[in-house]
Amino acid sequence: MKKWLLAILAICGAMTCIAQDDSTTKQKPDTVRVGGMIIIKDKEVKDGESKVRREVKISNRRKRNTSNLQTNWAILDIGFANFNDKSDYAAAQASGFVGAGVTDDQFDLRTGKSVNVNIWFFMQKLNVVKHVVNLKYGLGLELNNYRFDDQRLRFSKNPTHISIDPALESVDKNKLAADYITIPLMLNFDFTPKNKRGFGLSAGVSAGYLYSSRQKIKDGSDKDKLHNDFDLRKWKLSYIGELNLGPVRLYGSYAFKSMWEKGLDQTPYTVGLRFSKL
Repeated sequence: MKKWLLAILAICGAMTCIAQDDSTTKQKPDTVRVGGMIIIKDKEVKDGESKVRREVKISNRRKRNTSNLQTNWAILDIGFANFNDKSDYAAAQASGFVGAGVTDDQFDLRTGKSVNVNIWFFMQKLNVVKHVVNLKYGLGLELNNYRFDDQRLRFSKNPTHISIDPALESVDKNKLAADYITIPLMLNFDFTPKNKRGFGLSAGVSAGYLYSSRQKIKDGSDKDKLHNDFDLRKWKLSYIGELNLGPVRLYGSYAFKSMWEKGLDQTPYTVGLRFSKL
């Protein structure tokens, strides 16, 4: 019995010595987060000596603000403006709205120079269902410039009359500008609500009020501006959409009706890039 007891005591003593020789005391690591970077400071004591281990992890995934109401100020859109022309030019000539010889050829646009610029004062996104389904709305200005390929087009007012003026054939620029103050309202679907640069889409409608319109003709240093509504519709209602492809955002719009009250049937549309955080 004494032999067994002595053997057990000897084994316990040996294990204690081994544990003392290889003793390591670990402490809970300190973690510091700086933006997308995580710094881990781990301290351990081994054989009576203190050692510090530092580890840096960088996360490329940017987390999005997930508050129920998010606001983005000063959003910019840059794109192209055009219209779908279904006008009856024979009837427009008979009514006196356009002059002799004016057809859809005269209203052909210079696509690269017919631009749409939108300046949104703000846009807000309101959470509806778990940040996946949201209501998106805002307020801003829509600026549309229709640059004519046939620079002979001349607009007259009171009453509106659009004619061909041979004297304008060699001018540098001839365009119609139509500017609206607009309220967009969209249903937004965010497929990656926790990722700042995620994927999603929005669709809805907008209501715009025409606050300025003019024809601008530039010939060298000479500029001629004629301000008038030219029988453009005061209100423009449009279908609108937005596509979020990570760092790239696309937008588009297509009006319910022609932009003219009478005479012509030209339905405006736009497409371009959106610089926004929401």
